[in-house]
Formats: sequence, C-alpha cells, structure tokens
Amino acid sequence: MLIDIILPLSLVFIMFSLGLSLTTQDFKNVAIQPKVFAVGVINQMVLLPIVAFGIIVLFGFGKEMAVGLMILACSPGGVTSNILTKLAKGDTALSISYTAVVSIFTVITLPLITGFSIHYFMGSEAPEINVLTLGLTMFFITAIPVSIGLYLHHKAENFTKSFEPRANKISALLFVVIVLGALASEWETFINNVTVLGPGIVTLIIIMLFLGYGSAHLFKMSEAQSVSVAIATGIQNATVGITVGNLILPSGEGLSLLSLPSGVYGILMYLVCLPIVFAYVKWIRSRLTAA
Repeated sequence: MLIDIILPLSLVFIMFSLGLSLTTQDFKNVAIQPKVFAVGVINQMVLLPIVAFGIIVLFGFGKEMAVGLMILACSPGGVTSNILTKLAKGDTALSISYTAVVSIFTVITLPLITGFSIHYFMGSEAPEINVLTLGLTMFFITAIPVSIGLYLHHKAENFTKSFEPRANKISALLFVVIVLGALASEWETFINNVTVLGPGIVTLIIIMLFLGYGSAHLFKMSEAQSVSVAIATGIQNATVGITVGNLILPSGEGLSLLSLPSGVYGILMYLVCLPIVFAYVKWIRSRLTAA
C-alpha cells in the first residue's frame, strides 16, 4: 500500500519539477522549427518502440520483461536528458521543448502501445487493463503536474528561480530511491534476468543514441541540434516506466515485474550515456583546438 502511494506521488513531484523549468517559448519552438521537432518526435515515439520490439525478439525477453521494456520505450524523456544535453553542449532549449511536448503526447500513446504489448506478449496471462483509465491516470500524474509547474514559472518567476534547483535535487533523490527500490524488491528476479536485461537495454540505448544523431545529420541539422535529438531519442524517463508498470500489475509490498526493465535502465543509462557524452565533448574540443 505504501509503494502504491509513494511511487505515483514521487512521479508527480518529478514531473512538477520538470514543469518549473519550462516556459511557453519551449512550446512555441515546435512551431518555429517544425522539421527539427518532427525528427526528434518520430525517433522517440515511432522508431524507439519498433527498435525495442526488435531487441525483445533478438534477446529473448520473457513476457513481463518484454512488456516492461515496451512501457519504457513509450515513456517520455525527462530532466536527465536535458541535463545530459547541456553537458554535451547540445541545444538545451530544443531538448526541453522535446521533453515538454512528448510528455503530453505520451498520455495518449503510452496506454495504447502498452495495451497492445500486454495482450501480444502475455496472451491469456495478461492482466486486465483499461486503456482509457490508464490514459487518464497518466494525464493526472504527468501532464497536470507539468502544467502546474509551467504555470508557476510564468506567474511566480522569482519563486521558481529559487526553488527549481532544490526541486531538481529532490527529484534526483526520489529517482535514485525509486530505482533502488525497484531492484531491491525484485532482486532475485533481477539476478535471474540480468544476463538478458543488461545487454538488451545497453544495446537499445546505444542504437537509439546513434540513430538519433545520424537521423539529425541526415536532415542537415546543426551539430548542437543533432546532439539534442540523439539524447532525446536515447534517454527515457525511467520513473514513468516504473510507475506505469506498478499501476498495471501491482505486486503488493514491492514493485511490479513490469517495472524491472525501467529500474535496470535507470542505472544503465548513466553508465552508458555519461562516458559517451564525455567522449563526445572531448572529441569536439579536440576538433576546435585543431581548427
């Protein structure tokens, strides 16, 4: 019962802190740069679920793990992708725009794809799921908190500037607690599946990072925009994946098996992405020095 309350509330606060960093200009950027935005959104909302499905088949994920990975693949980006974009000298404003709009879109797409995945992978063992109810739940725990944060940013900018850094630290702490809780509550299952989950998730992250970067260059986007697209494509909000998994298949005292892939992903994305980001920054600096 405790986890059923704490987990959604934690996500609500994390999404609220994301809203505090947004401005109306972030949404206007979508209209100003439609091609740039379309590339990132198609990568994240179309290519990512397709690649995730291929990873599931290639690595032989079990039923619950397969559904869990599809839930993750349908989750929006988060504050982490914005931070990594900034570290990599990417277009941070574009990254925030992606996060803002995709967070709204996934209220519709995540329940639909999750419903399909559950029936496809679990068949007769599939838990009952009401797509409309899940969509409304997603709306109340993601879109509404983001909107409130955005409203406060607009109406109380001084408060936002002072509180946002603390909100981000609290969000990071909540994220760590949620991920560790996901792994600890299903430790035996994690150990039994880590040889499949680990390589599969690492492969997914690397493929999506390079697909994002390559597709941006294919459409002649700037280097900074390409970095933003790559990270937005490769980094998802693991907290959303964990929360949705637990909402669909509550496990009583611990977290759901459907949440496990998101929990593993929450750790691996840092171990995989940070070295790539720092290697990229070093490469860019060496090019600038040579020039």
